Amino acid sequence: MTRTLQETVSKPRLMPRGDTVRRWLTILAGTVLTGACASGPGALDPAPSGGGWDVLITGGRLVDGTGNPWRWADVAIAGDRIVRIGAPGALDPARAGRVIDASGRVVAPGFADLNGQSDEALLADGRAVSKLYMGVTTEIMGESNTPAPWKAYNDGPPDPNDTTAVRRAVEWDRFGGWLEEIETGGVAVNVASFIGGTTVRRYAMGFREGAPSPAELDTMRAVTARAMEDGALGVATALIYPPGAYAGTDELVEISEVVANYGGVYITHLRSESYGLMTALDEAVEIGRRASVPVEIYHLKAAGTENWDRLDDAIARIDAARAEGLDVQAAMYPYTAASTSLQACLPPWASADGLLRDNLSDPESRARIVADMTGPPDAYENWCRLSTPEGALIVGVSSANADLIGATLDELAERRGKPWAEAVIDLLIEEGNAGMVYFAMSDDNVREKLRQPWIKIGSDAGARDPATATGMTHPRAYGTYPRILGLYVRDEGVIGLEDAVRKMTSAVMDRVGLEARGLVREGYFADIVVFDPETIDEVTTYTDPHQLSTGVSHVLVNGVPVMLDGELTDARPGRFLRGPGAAVRRD
Repeated sequence: MTRTLQETVSKPRLMPRGDTVRRWLTILAGTVLTGACASGPGALDPAPSGGGWDVLITGGRLVDGTGNPWRWADVAIAGDRIVRIGAPGALDPARAGRVIDASGRVVAPGFADLNGQSDEALLADGRAVSKLYMGVTTEIMGESNTPAPWKAYNDGPPDPNDTTAVRRAVEWDRFGGWLEEIETGGVAVNVASFIGGTTVRRYAMGFREGAPSPAELDTMRAVTARAMEDGALGVATALIYPPGAYAGTDELVEISEVVANYGGVYITHLRSESYGLMTALDEAVEIGRRASVPVEIYHLKAAGTENWDRLDDAIARIDAARAEGLDVQAAMYPYTAASTSLQACLPPWASADGLLRDNLSDPESRARIVADMTGPPDAYENWCRLSTPEGALIVGVSSANADLIGATLDELAERRGKPWAEAVIDLLIEEGNAGMVYFAMSDDNVREKLRQPWIKIGSDAGARDPATATGMTHPRAYGTYPRILGLYVRDEGVIGLEDAVRKMTSAVMDRVGLEARGLVREGYFADIVVFDPETIDEVTTYTDPHQLSTGVSHVLVNGVPVMLDGELTDARPGRFLRGPGAAVRRD
């Protein structure tokens, strides 16, 4: 059906979070919620026609995801739903097709990774190995870029050797195309996504700097609206990376108004997480106020030793916005190092119009880039300066430079006999880009963030399989959730077990409007993790990262076991979970 722009973007504003009042009344009445975001059976059958259950989990300490104190309980599952929660021993094991003994373990909702980066990984391998060993059952993607929709601009046609780029140019003309392909191909975890803010801007403008024309802005709004109807959870920006960095506040407000019309969320990697943190946070709050949209901050942090004390001001600013009635919240990962590309050390102008490689090679432009990289540290978000060259670790390069994996930029400069900025530019010319780990944050700040009631957890990492992984990576890909449950809950007592589980489960699902998930509750989808609170821990390290976490013994996705007794099964029951806007989709 052909639609005008007005028809596409001017829809009645939905109630936030999918009619919260109706939702809670339905839960209290003991019935199953139905709606656009739910799939599978629409009614609860506490006594299946066959007289039994598919799975019964017995003997565990139930931490149900609400934040309430744990209790002893048995959990019965029929099909993809939790159908009975009973006192220990009240549910007859003889009625179950499979009994999982959770004695000595915690039974909790499966963890929802609010900052997953598995968009390409799950297309290649749906097993999601590292995620399952962390207890993750839902991967939420979309920060900055999504594989679709895609449109070629100055960068020309896709590289024929990049199969993902080729396929998205031909096949994925809709936002949801790649997620549907992941689901159809078989995936062990549920998948959901925001539409990338960079994807939206690039679709309309390519890599050009400056404000969009009225026609280009109309295109951005239409692309966003169609993505929301296709199941996007909202729009996700990353405002330090070109070309997303070129987006202005007014532009982001216009796009966020569309998101708000569909009940979605504006989620953002702030324009600065260091010297400009407060200004960047103020911009996010302004977007929320002007667009009447919930605002979520990706991986809240204060980077660079000179900025560590700014975290208290950032927390106070979020609390003040909330006191004002603005729905501003944040997520985090529990590490003192960030991980992104080597290009994050370059000034944004160097990538304008897709001319980065030309600028790196041109003597005049190169000299200007070096001057910016080594100039005032607060001129732009320069991760080489925030971590210092001694704290910037190379983790991903081609085989031609494999000897550099594990070296710092300071060591790179020493090996090549050049100042570090010159050595970085040479490496970028050779590689195009490189994977990096940047040590720039404070342990005390990690603990302080965990204590905040509005914090949620996201790994900012993609799924990995240590059997096939090469090079190095950030430990968060293997250890995020077990690190919190082991180090910060069990060993240090920074937060309680129930609050930690809430921040990993219902807090995430409620935030993005995915109903009937994130709690162990009758009528909810059976995404469940069983773990040993005494042994759950990360094994991964910065120098030896490809090691699976310990302590997770059983994982179920949509009622199907994908891990039993610490071993993965062959099941792929994961689904594409669509956001609230899919309820008004028009084909």
